[in-house]
Amino acid sequence: MLFNSLVFLLGFLPAALVLHALVERYRPEWRLPVLLALSFVFYGWWDIRFVPLLAASIVLNWLAAGLFLRTRAALLIPLAIGLNLLVLAAYKYLNFFADLANLIPGASLPHADIVLPLGISFFTFHHVMYLTDLRVGRAPPYDLVRYGLYIAFFPQVLAGPLVRWSEIMHQFEERPYLRSDAAERIGRGLMLLCVGLAKKVLIGDPLSVTVNPVFQAAAEGKVVTMVEAWQATLGFTFQIYFDFSGYTDMALGIALLFGVVLPQNFDAPYRAASLRDFWRRWHMTLSRFLRDYLYIPLGGNRRGLALQVAALFATMTLGGLWHGAGLTFVAWGAAHGLGLGAGLLWRRAGWPMPAMLGWMLTFGFVMLTWVFFRATSFEAALAIFKGLFGLAPVGSGFRWRTIALAAAIAILGPTAWEAVRRLPPSRLVAVLFATLFVVLLLKIGDDANYDFIYFQF
Repeated sequence: MLFNSLVFLLGFLPAALVLHALVERYRPEWRLPVLLALSFVFYGWWDIRFVPLLAASIVLNWLAAGLFLRTRAALLIPLAIGLNLLVLAAYKYLNFFADLANLIPGASLPHADIVLPLGISFFTFHHVMYLTDLRVGRAPPYDLVRYGLYIAFFPQVLAGPLVRWSEIMHQFEERPYLRSDAAERIGRGLMLLCVGLAKKVLIGDPLSVTVNPVFQAAAEGKVVTMVEAWQATLGFTFQIYFDFSGYTDMALGIALLFGVVLPQNFDAPYRAASLRDFWRRWHMTLSRFLRDYLYIPLGGNRRGLALQVAALFATMTLGGLWHGAGLTFVAWGAAHGLGLGAGLLWRRAGWPMPAMLGWMLTFGFVMLTWVFFRATSFEAALAIFKGLFGLAPVGSGFRWRTIALAAAIAILGPTAWEAVRRLPPSRLVAVLFATLFVVLLLKIGDDANYDFIYFQF
């Protein structure tokens, strides 16, 4: 079930809100079990075959946590984390590893016909965060319902944000509709839902028309002109931002309707003046996860400059692999690792970097590396790069209007969270958002409904 589908917006979400409100008022002790059941219905709507996988994942990790607390067996948590990563690898990376093995002369491993369960990367990382913190004594034990809801809470189970247990578990104990700011939370939640949906439907999806045909042509081995290459590269730069940040805004808004505040995931990343600043603004919860659960354990900045640069490179390369089972994703992550390392060396040398130059270099680097992220192969990426650097025919017909609008909003405009917080409560604002919501529903019903890009990760 997609957030940008009529069945969710006009069916599941209103029914879930009514049921949640009734339970919250008359049977508040049922609130968490009902939310967990709704989350499983939401997840199973896509493919009911994977509901047992999600349920087993929750139960087995919860049992492992309880067994560790009783026995304090040192190897139990690493084994549980390893099992989580093994399941993720089996679903997501089996064919990738087969392709790597087939590079060996004489090897011929077949591809497995495996459907990737939605959200498996995200709920696996939630398990890893909790178990890691439990092992070092930071996380307390929880009952099965609360732990299950932490993993499966439907606004964030499919594509994040990545939520630490400490950010959400205490909120499950609240009576959200008895809070003094309950009405304001609901209003802000509805506005975030509309803004996120508008990002996806009015900007992100139209940009796909400028992006998909060009990358498809590159994948088919066709020549990509300079105009097409710049159109597709700039288009994807903003498409992925509006698609993913739009999803996140909707997730945050939906969670607010149920009384839960999720962490921010984007903070105007295309205004960043350095690559380090970009990763503090882009997919912020993933950046935080990579820093705390990978970069710091690898040594971070505590063991000398050489190891710090190596840890940055390893962290970002593995982060690229997490995004997709392909060498192009590895190359994308490795490029960012090299870029972050170069920025670290520049700062250590004490050299100045004017803000405008820093922004231009950062935006250009991020834009060019998105080619690896979007291209289906290195050959397709090379075709795009040839066009970008003038090694192909010039071409004509640059579709600039949607790209220019997206660039202005992404670079100059406020974030959705800032905009929603600034708007004062008024009837006019309510009417405007209600009208926008109706327009978006009509747009969804009239046009092709694109999946969110990050659902494939």
